[in-house]
Amino acid sequence: MPHASTSTPPTVPLYDLHPPLADFRAEVLQGLSLPQKVIPAKYLYDKRGAELFDAICELEEYYLTRTEVRILQEHAAEIADLIGDRALVEFGSGSSQKIRTLLDAMPSAAVYVALDISKQHLYESCCELAAAYPELQAIAVCADYTQPFHLPDHPALGDRQKIGFFPGSTIGNLEPAEAIHFLKTAAEILEPQGDFLIGVDLKKDKAILEPAYDDAKGVSADFALNLLTRINRELGADFDLDKFSYRAIYNPIGRIEMSIASLTAQAVHLDGQTIPFAAGETLRTEYSYKYSVEEFQDLAIQAGFQPKRVWTDPRNLFSLHYLHANR
Repeated sequence: MPHASTSTPPTVPLYDLHPPLADFRAEVLQGLSLPQKVIPAKYLYDKRGAELFDAICELEEYYLTRTEVRILQEHAAEIADLIGDRALVEFGSGSSQKIRTLLDAMPSAAVYVALDISKQHLYESCCELAAAYPELQAIAVCADYTQPFHLPDHPALGDRQKIGFFPGSTIGNLEPAEAIHFLKTAAEILEPQGDFLIGVDLKKDKAILEPAYDDAKGVSADFALNLLTRINRELGADFDLDKFSYRAIYNPIGRIEMSIASLTAQAVHLDGQTIPFAAGETLRTEYSYKYSVEEFQDLAIQAGFQPKRVWTDPRNLFSLHYLHANR
């Protein structure tokens, strides 16, 4: 268990590899010019977006977080044995809450690297973790972790072997081909060994899936529409949020499709360009792919990993996979 300390918590170094504003602008303009308008899901996570997602994780309809945490708790000792003394590298660390279950089972854990794209939320969360686990060297890296980059040259990492942790079924936001590319990229980041512990949501009835992504309180809608607020604030666009609504629909091919729909024919202005929206036209914000255990294991094999362990809950809502790097 974490233990309180009256002394100053360990220093948390922050390495800022965040994509520049020019990249955000370019990707938004490119996405808005496509026949099916789309903006990459990674841009949902400014500080406010990260806070709203944390709120989603607490909702009754959002089974994913509590189910994954329960799996982690029930199998923490076995997972800790598999991890050993390697450095934990969490992709999409968010509030760094799930990692605590592993750290509680690994009292000798020495190094934790948090990777996330929301810099302020990342750093605040990492500092809170460092205060709760003062013997742990926590390192914060703000980066688009779906793209190639190198981990920082920090003394605590040195030649220490690493293991990746990617909870939350965030890999479902990627197209299957993109997910394979991500796993290959992550393996390079985690060299020389680079095993992976990853959460994957399982296929299930849309009566469970759709409420999880479009809750009764409207938090999911606020999360999606916050993207338009961010574009207005950071890029100077003029989206009128009252003229857009949120929807989340299950596609039987195996994914939830989340989008923002225009309630009327209108035009939005950004960077000197006029972007027309027809009534009912959608701007896609996210996909969330669902896999069977076998489907995801096949995907992992294509990425160069060997599936070693898989854990699920009694209702088969969610799965946690331990993948071994084949090299």
